[in-house]
Amino acid sequence: MSTLVTGGAGYIGSHVARILSQNGSPVVVVDNLSTGLDSRVLGLPSLNLELSAPDAVAALEQLITEHKVTSVVHLAALKQVGESVEKPEEYFFKNLGGQANLLTAMKHTGVKKFVFSSSAASYGVPDVDLVSEEQTPQPINPYGQTKLIGEWMAENAQTAWGLSQVSLRYFNVAGAGWPDLADTQKLNLIPIVFAALKANTKPKVFGSDYQTPDGSCLRDYVHVMDLAKAHVAALDYLNQESRPYSVFNVGTGTGFSVLEVMDQIKKTTGIDFEYELVPRRAGDPPRLIADVSRINKIMNWKSENSLAEIVDSAWKALN
Repeated sequence: MSTLVTGGAGYIGSHVARILSQNGSPVVVVDNLSTGLDSRVLGLPSLNLELSAPDAVAALEQLITEHKVTSVVHLAALKQVGESVEKPEEYFFKNLGGQANLLTAMKHTGVKKFVFSSSAASYGVPDVDLVSEEQTPQPINPYGQTKLIGEWMAENAQTAWGLSQVSLRYFNVAGAGWPDLADTQKLNLIPIVFAALKANTKPKVFGSDYQTPDGSCLRDYVHVMDLAKAHVAALDYLNQESRPYSVFNVGTGTGFSVLEVMDQIKKTTGIDFEYELVPRRAGDPPRLIADVSRINKIMNWKSENSLAEIVDSAWKALN
């Protein structure tokens, strides 16, 4: 009775796989290793597979049967917003085609528990202080669109053949639970700043004229370990008879500005660096902070780690 984690060799997926394994749940990993590292899943059964490939359904069915998979946590996806604007067809083909193949294999093998890795990018640019799950999703880039459609695919599978499913809309994920699972990609603010410090260059702050207290964007930073525990809570939720909601925000409910994160990095590293103020990026909302009351109440999940702990764990993992 194992859990299949797709994208399990990635930054977030490897934390999910490890915490499930440490909790005593057998885990099997599928990852195409395009950005994932096989060193993150040493000791776990794994398969190198592109989910959108023509032979993926057959390979998944064999894996599910062999390892007696009873639940799936689906994280495998392309996830760069800028790249999705440049290569929309690749994002739709891989993210949605891969999910279609996965759901098909689950249907054929009778696996009916599904946790989907969604994103706050599905909200677009909401003009509210706290974003609740009742906010109408209006994604403004292909990446966010694939995440919203992925939620719809899971909901339709629930209607069509009884899939028990839940989607977790992540906010800004950072930090490290273990040094060997550190975020090695330079796509998010904290790793980008660390890379700039190591290269002795100035990190960039995109936009200093937003209607926020210090003019920089406000974001909700959630520790990757807290997020991994949210997946455990989501799997437990799927075992309940009463499941009133299928979409949950995962964040802290507290926002920090880009400049506040810079200040925390200075405190953590002891490096008094300078940053460069540059124009806004198109599509960056001034603030994106989760209303987490639903997941707090329904799943009894709450974030435990502060921004200081997030930055400290990320810095230690890379040094």
